Amino acid sequence: MTVAAARALRSSDVCFVGIGAPSAACNLARALHAPDVTLIYESGPIGCRPTVLPLSIGDPELSETALTTVSVPEIFAYWLQGGRISIGFLGAAQIDRFANINTTVIGDYRRPQVRLPGSGGAAEIARSCGQIYVIVAHSRRAFVERVDFVTSFGHGEGGDHRRRLGIHTAGPTLVITDLCLLRPDPDSRELTVFSLHPGVTREQVREATGWPLGFAPEVALTPPPTPAELVALRDLNARTERGHAAG
Repeated sequence: MTVAAARALRSSDVCFVGIGAPSAACNLARALHAPDVTLIYESGPIGCRPTVLPLSIGDPELSETALTTVSVPEIFAYWLQGGRISIGFLGAAQIDRFANINTTVIGDYRRPQVRLPGSGGAAEIARSCGQIYVIVAHSRRAFVERVDFVTSFGHGEGGDHRRRLGIHTAGPTLVITDLCLLRPDPDSRELTVFSLHPGVTREQVREATGWPLGFAPEVALTPPPTPAELVALRDLNARTERGHAAG
């Protein structure tokens, strides 16, 4: 998933980066094919070039390696809501067929079975970034026909729902899982598999999805990680482990 996400980035991108897999993907891309990608974290660092992966958005590694650090209100009002960020990364506890995301509650909002961390900045990221990339493990628990709560608006009820609400960004354009890659159908905006990872079958993906999943007319095979990608990722992880152990 990390390698597939990294491949989707370009040096010209300005990325709103989360902790975990998004941070690993962005920094892997920066080490390989996108050296000039601009990384922005929610806490305010802009143009980060960390040598190790941060533990949180408050990790000093981010500000120490950034071009500048601004206030959180400036990140949201000027950079995010100002339309200056091309790619935003999000995770999901639940994601539905139209890429709406739930990170708030499982079950009824007033009497939830599970209370999740909530939105943070995710709702604003989903609306204001040029495109959204979602990284999530593929299972029926996560891939549901309809999310229990819409934390981050994807494509709503499908079709031109975003445009009808006055949202002019593209929304989720890529979903990266441990089984496949998905993108929204150009017309219906329903998530469709366009690439299967090596060794994964269509039936495996269908069984892990809570709705009758569609496939593109031509489904590609996701290229496996190259030796260079594996070396770079393992080096990044090893440096991170050493760095945090020393701290």
